[in-house]
Amino acid sequence: MPFTPANSYDGDQKIWSGEQVTNYFDPHLSIGQIIFQEMRRHPQLIAQISATEDSVLTRRELHANAMRVASYMRKEGLVQSDVVGIIGRNTTHMPAVAYACFFNGIAFHSLNITYDQNTIEKIYNITKPRIIFCDGDEFAKVRAATSQLDVKIVTMRNHPSDSIRIDEVLATPIEENFQPAHLEQGNDQTMAILCSSGTTGTPKAVTITNSRQILAGNNHLTTADIQYSHNTLDWITGLLTTITSGVFSTTRIIADNAFDPAFAMRLIEQYKVTWIIQPPSCMAMMINSSEFETSDLSSLRTYMFGGSRAAVELQQSIRNRLSVDCLQNVYGFTELGAMATVNYHFDEKPGSVGRVVSGLRLKIINDDGASLGPDEVGEICIMNNQHWSGYYGNEAESRSIRDPQRWYHSGDLGYMDRDGFLYIVDRKKEMLKYQNVMYYPNDIESVISEMPDVVEVCVFGVWSDVYGDEAAAAVVKKVGSELKAEDVVEYVSSRTDSKYKQLNGGAVIVEDLKRSANGKTNRMANQAHFLHLKERS
Repeated sequence: MPFTPANSYDGDQKIWSGEQVTNYFDPHLSIGQIIFQEMRRHPQLIAQISATEDSVLTRRELHANAMRVASYMRKEGLVQSDVVGIIGRNTTHMPAVAYACFFNGIAFHSLNITYDQNTIEKIYNITKPRIIFCDGDEFAKVRAATSQLDVKIVTMRNHPSDSIRIDEVLATPIEENFQPAHLEQGNDQTMAILCSSGTTGTPKAVTITNSRQILAGNNHLTTADIQYSHNTLDWITGLLTTITSGVFSTTRIIADNAFDPAFAMRLIEQYKVTWIIQPPSCMAMMINSSEFETSDLSSLRTYMFGGSRAAVELQQSIRNRLSVDCLQNVYGFTELGAMATVNYHFDEKPGSVGRVVSGLRLKIINDDGASLGPDEVGEICIMNNQHWSGYYGNEAESRSIRDPQRWYHSGDLGYMDRDGFLYIVDRKKEMLKYQNVMYYPNDIESVISEMPDVVEVCVFGVWSDVYGDEAAAAVVKKVGSELKAEDVVEYVSSRTDSKYKQLNGGAVIVEDLKRSANGKTNRMANQAHFLHLKERS
């Protein structure tokens, strides 16, 4: 098990600090340069096994594929200021695309495969990628969404006849005396761009800096480790797994199917997985699987989870099936580009997300911005002493989350106890997360409001241990209208091809919405009323 973070506390400033960062590599090297060197050090080791495509790649083979993709990008004239798009599953050659971007110092902008055409169009109009690597499953949607951009589209699987196939890219000769690029902006340069929703529901492009902080909490990994994460490159955990596998020369298990709990547990057993990171929804699905009690999870030595709340009972159920006490609750957010806290002490602090990791500082502030002491609830703020380029093309939103003193304002409410353990009290205001895809109620409210018979609507999340926040709606209809709750659910379904933007929690027709004293719609009160009506029905 990794060494427990030892926090220090400045009682005057009311700031908690992690340990000093230990540099295992030359601090001037980029992530791409480190991975390039480490892949050459262990050429015969198995780098990657695809459980769904039945492929096995040594580090030499994966290294060569990454250099071929990088050479293709160079041949196409891409430079470090360009952006590469990614919308795909964990297919055999997707890690080579990521490493190629690292080798070239070119940021990739990765989107979730469930995004609808309109969302893709909005997001990629911000970063304007030169090349997009996507699955053939999404090719038509991606092509339509980027029709106004000068972009080449390469498919990774299920290739349409008019796409560029990844095999064609991999036929590119490796540039003579190939070397990874020196970053023009050093390690302040953006390495990747992920997505986060804005307060208006418009997605934001979150830049991730080329820093060593993403390795924090995983320096214990060695060539003996076998990593598995079902998360794709649009999640910070997917990016984390891709980077740590390259840096620490582990074997990585990948799969390009939808997450299936029984399948996942069979992978752990078959390949003797030692390291895994999951959202709580996947943990819940595993527990609900008929194979949970008989699956062999004894190989696991690191079991991390985070991204949303997990009931203590859920955590305990997983722990009961592990041979080693290695369940670790982690907390962080995409803008930070890494985990902020880790809890290695379930028995002592079962509800905590742990202590601050190395290199970070944390404070809790009240509504006036004043720092609070132990056991006082306020907004969680974190400083990583790293450069951050902000939200791509959105300076105003960037300033709203990171203040001039370089503190990130998470929007999460929590407190630190007297032992330096962080507790999360509430989720970010308004934001919902369904199967780890973030969205806002306003996304769905705007659709429902288009219905002629709707006067007012309030959308909120109904919690599911498996899926996360399932959207539900309270709707006020016009007097005399025959509108039914089923009509609202069906209308929303007809207006989107994204599962997470549907009313998976249902709808109710109400005479009026619940409101706060100032007359504004009270989302939490409407959620409580909805649940009350459902219990009575």
